[in-house]
Amino acid sequence: MANTFFVTGTDTEVGKTLVTRALMQAASEAGRKVLGYKPVASGCELIDGELKNSDALTLQANSSIVLPYAMHNPYAFAPAIAPHIAAAQANEPINMAHIGEGLARLKETAADWIFVEGAGGWRLPINEQQYLSDWVKKEHLPVILVVGARLGCINHALLTLDAIRHDGLVVAGWVLNQVDPDMSHYQANADALKQRIKAPFLGEIPWLGDEASDSVHNFIDIAPLIK
Repeated sequence: MANTFFVTGTDTEVGKTLVTRALMQAASEAGRKVLGYKPVASGCELIDGELKNSDALTLQANSSIVLPYAMHNPYAFAPAIAPHIAAAQANEPINMAHIGEGLARLKETAADWIFVEGAGGWRLPINEQQYLSDWVKKEHLPVILVVGARLGCINHALLTLDAIRHDGLVVAGWVLNQVDPDMSHYQANADALKQRIKAPFLGEIPWLGDEASDSVHNFIDIAPLIK
């Protein structure tokens, strides 16, 4: 059975895809067969007659096993808006059981590790009653937190960690990603986070700009995830 991790963030646009890709690449270099799963994605484009999301395509491209796009991303919506709103507009309700079935199919492959990338932050609504975090809780997935280093990140990180642990889940590790190159007192904030977050530290990614660095996995240490 594949080791499965859920990657969440302190907010939207904090680098979840960048970090998930880095984790997948690091695991591949360590000899693991990896798969990426993006259960819900909005902001998709029509490619070859199918709605596809750039983040999910990144996960597909970095997977060790060739699978159809829909197996990586079962819910894809065109508008770049909150998924539960996009789902309502498309009259395509997001079903938690369907998301779980998709993960179960990935677990039936030869993958050693599966990285599931969330959308937005921890409390992402998927319908009027449920959050994506409810599904993560149901699946008992260990969580990797991506902290976007910008103003307010300490508060966002600690509140998110409290919510994850309140849901009874294990924080398998966290990554600090510098998303604001002009952040005031970056190092002092980084030190404060490292002092306060009681979970394995998996790496610190510097500001990379718009460059999709193929070596970003060199900033990641997956050793704490290996059992």
